[in-house]
Amino acid sequence: MKVENGNKRETQLFRVSEENFDAVLDEAAEIIRRGGTVAFPTETVYGLGANGLDPEAVRKIFEAKERPPGNPLSLLVHSGEDVGKVAKNIPEKAFRLMEAFWPGPLTIVLEKKDIVPEITSGNLPSIGLRMPDHRIPLELVKRAGTPLAAPSANLSGKPSPSLAAHVLADLTGRIDAVIDGGGAAIGLESTVVDMTVEPPVVLRPGAVGIVELERVIGKVRSTYGEPDSRAVPEKQAGQKFSHYTPDTQVVLVEGDRKRVSEKIGALLENSRLSGKKVGLLLSNETTGFFTSGELSAQECFLLGSREEPEEAARRLFEGLRVLDAKSLDVILADGSFSPSGLGAALLNRLREAASIRYSV
Repeated sequence: MKVENGNKRETQLFRVSEENFDAVLDEAAEIIRRGGTVAFPTETVYGLGANGLDPEAVRKIFEAKERPPGNPLSLLVHSGEDVGKVAKNIPEKAFRLMEAFWPGPLTIVLEKKDIVPEITSGNLPSIGLRMPDHRIPLELVKRAGTPLAAPSANLSGKPSPSLAAHVLADLTGRIDAVIDGGGAAIGLESTVVDMTVEPPVVLRPGAVGIVELERVIGKVRSTYGEPDSRAVPEKQAGQKFSHYTPDTQVVLVEGDRKRVSEKIGALLENSRLSGKKVGLLLSNETTGFFTSGELSAQECFLLGSREEPEEAARRLFEGLRVLDAKSLDVILADGSFSPSGLGAALLNRLREAASIRYSV
């Protein structure tokens, strides 16, 4: 199927199945080899891929996403041979991480070789590498014969896409093709750990938590959410640019669970009295604070239980997009999730999305 958008290019939509898998992946790989752009599912979010070693192909990613220049990309690899092709001076700890967590939702920042273009690395001496735990991108890298530069497949700064429909909403007419392989299993971007410094530094939280990393390589530090992280250069994962921000203002309330519910209730009442249209992004437990009538009177998206951060993470970006499409004045977001494990990554994305934050 081809989807048109005004006078822009046609975007091919491939709905992949077991029956057409080889044909779709071969055609998508050919687009990559020709210097084109293809969006595809991974276990984290949908990525927008191009030949990461071809500056002109990478430039098309920046143009399609309206991504600020100098914002570094990561590369998806298929094998250890790919790693050796693009990285050098690889520390022993990095190999231990690859053994423990690849394929999987972990991006490892390493010193890059000259074969990696400056546009891909954001003019930095390092590059993030990941081996995804998903058949489609692994096969696409293999069949295209090159590591893929592959940021999230959305307009820059907007919530990342967990469904092909999200990609089409943002990038139809801007990219060559989209492979629809269903929903992303995790729904949040990968953990990013910088292995060019000692101790290693977690630049972005994800499904692989600090506790898990330290079991494998010992002490690590984190910079996300810290008021002063000047000691660590901004290297990967959009550390210099805002992310996950819908057009609608997001107000996040986090802290004590009962107080979070009370504060959201007070903010809701104040917003209604001032005539604002309000959306609610809530955990299942927080809905117990409201009457059924109060909830039905609002646009409400439930993320799932506080005790199951996996579901909430999977639904977060979808929830932001659904509410953002409702022509609301404000989205009140529930930050009562536990700040550990995947909950830490969930809260990180909510904080990035919010323009106002309350801690109660």
